[in-house]
Amino acid sequence: MSPNSLDEQLVKYLTDAHSIEEQALVQMKAAPKIAGDGQLAAIFEQHRTETEEHERLVDEQLEAHGAKPSKLKDIVGKLTGHGFGMFAASNPDTPGKLAAHAYSYEHMEEAAYDIIARIAERAGDTPLVQVARRIEAEERTMGDRVAACFDAAVEASLRDVPRDDVGKQLDKYLADAHAIEGQSLQLLDKGAKIAGAQQLAAAFEEHRIQTEEHLRLLEARLEARGAAASSLKDAALKLGALNWGGFFAAQPDTPAKLSAFAFAVEHLEVAAYELLRRVAERVGDTETVEVAQRILVQEHEAADKVRGLFDEVIDVTLAEHVGV
Repeated sequence: MSPNSLDEQLVKYLTDAHSIEEQALVQMKAAPKIAGDGQLAAIFEQHRTETEEHERLVDEQLEAHGAKPSKLKDIVGKLTGHGFGMFAASNPDTPGKLAAHAYSYEHMEEAAYDIIARIAERAGDTPLVQVARRIEAEERTMGDRVAACFDAAVEASLRDVPRDDVGKQLDKYLADAHAIEGQSLQLLDKGAKIAGAQQLAAAFEEHRIQTEEHLRLLEARLEARGAAASSLKDAALKLGALNWGGFFAAQPDTPAKLSAFAFAVEHLEVAAYELLRRVAERVGDTETVEVAQRILVQEHEAADKVRGLFDEVIDVTLAEHVGV
């Protein structure tokens, strides 16, 4: 194994991390203005300062490796950050959508730095290990802060909704969860074929079966409530899943990137069901509360299983591209 080859892999991951922080910084600047709740706004303001420090630390590590951030990746990151801000602001339940996305995004960052730390450990790069573990811990803490605000996010989202219309909002949350599960099903199906790591592919296949059951449970609740899934939302998210599948298939380090993304998607689903459960409790729909709680357990288990495979996917990635 050539040390330079492993170093090149670390530089690639660091430039990815820099672009992720650029995207996060755009979102942290916009989020307090549209959060709709003082508690949510405050944690986004706090994390903006942390994100600026994360960007500085990644810059330092790139310089230590004789490299610079990727201008192209950073531009794409900033544009994506602006795009999400506009999407969240255009939704009638902005606080809920914002909290769900932030919860998922923080776990994507957590996974990214966990993977960087594990590769840096293999390279014997102690300074980078320390930086990556520090940022990983702060991203995880931010995810916990967002989770602690789920009640506030639901309260802010429903604040101006007449009591008689809360049931209709529950139908929308069910439809949103259905659309997310439809996207997940597409990703899991594609992911199992391109995972490149045997255990990761098996984990995707196992969760695909669970996801099919989740869709059935959601459809049953929608039907029981006299509602239906949103064909438009379902189609849009499925198209997005197919696009993501193509993106990962084209990456030179598919297993590692795909596992980090899957970890984030599982937490997007966790957030969706946390919000759904709270809205269902307000309506007094105990059947939907039970469904949400049942699915939440499996989403957490799926996320833990994916994270438990990070070493395997790193080994596969490095064996293919570094010759370890």
